[in-house]
Amino acid sequence: MENINWIKVESPEEGAKKVFTLISEELQNNRLHVLGLATGSTMIPVYNEWTNSTLDFSNVTAFNLDEYVGIAADNPNSYAYFMNEHLFSKKPFKETHIPNGMAEDLDEECKEYENQLNAHPLDIQLLGVGENGHIAFNEPGTPFDSVTHVATLTDSTLGVNSQYFENDDKIPNIALTMGISSITNSKKLIMIAFGEKKRAAMEMLKAGEVTAEWPITKLLRHDDVVVITDLQID
Repeated sequence: MENINWIKVESPEEGAKKVFTLISEELQNNRLHVLGLATGSTMIPVYNEWTNSTLDFSNVTAFNLDEYVGIAADNPNSYAYFMNEHLFSKKPFKETHIPNGMAEDLDEECKEYENQLNAHPLDIQLLGVGENGHIAFNEPGTPFDSVTHVATLTDSTLGVNSQYFENDDKIPNIALTMGISSITNSKKLIMIAFGEKKRAAMEMLKAGEVTAEWPITKLLRHDDVVVITDLQID
């Protein structure tokens, strides 16, 4: 597992500072032109570090991992809304791309999003991880060669995500997501995982076995991965 650089931190705030350092170095060395972004509570301290800094993303094109289907961009539960609130309204980017979960033809939207990714190869992709080892909305069993697609969310993911919705009926059970192949095409991957609920996924990654039942393990076949976690994984 020489491809993975494990960085142990004491808190999400310290982890966010590590991400800041990595991103800052890439920007200063003119190696960051296309950046893959993620959503969720794990990313809030990361984006806070960026927005409270002088980092300049005006020459960077951003692509987000995923978006719910059937929720408009101005809905507070959408990932487009999250990104605007925590980052895009405070730091201008050259371009920002988020899958359109309101598209009339979802398959065509996925195809076009993948075409855009192919035209703008990712330099760095930020990643969180689900309790069941999913990356983006690539649930266990998703083929490793998958590209941007319509994904059905598992009960595990819906259970975790329910905390962000007023009632269970409003939680979309499908989403548009970059595929595992789309993600791992990025030159560099930065995985961030905090808290005991992520331990099983982190232990599977550390164990070194690549299995589709734990999508996170596909990172073992990537050449340049940084994992930032507050968990001690032996």
